[in-house]
Amino acid sequence: MKYIENHAKETGCVFCNALQREDGAENLIVLRGQRAFVILNKFPYTSGHLMVAPLAHCATLEGLDPETRAEMMELVSHCIVILRQLYTPQGFNLGANIGEAAGAGVPGHIHLHIVPRWNGDTNFMSAIGEVRVLPESLEQTHARIRQTLQK
Repeated sequence: MKYIENHAKETGCVFCNALQREDGAENLIVLRGQRAFVILNKFPYTSGHLMVAPLAHCATLEGLDPETRAEMMELVSHCIVILRQLYTPQGFNLGANIGEAAGAGVPGHIHLHIVPRWNGDTNFMSAIGEVRVLPESLEQTHARIRQTLQK
């Protein structure tokens, strides 16, 4: 309940706001690169749901320079390796919702989703009840992933 009750609508860009804070469980950033960073999804579909975003506030993939796009893809690949090690998922969903019409929750700052998946992880709770059940808190997920990525 604490997680739900303390949620207030954030003003401005959630990614840019997170970049202004010290890294930790509060801003959910687990790794900063030279041009991009890795952050936990505040409202994850599954445990380990990560996002990779550029440091620069940019709405489109094509608006980024080639070096930033390349670093983002390298970070996605690195995250998959780490998530396989920590959570042993049976698959992944990778994607980007570019623009409001495509369902982007943060349409002004491009980001890529990495969602670990397991056979049977969609059940009546999510399909009918529209509720997600996560086996660990965001703080626990942050600590596990950050510790492993920092090695």
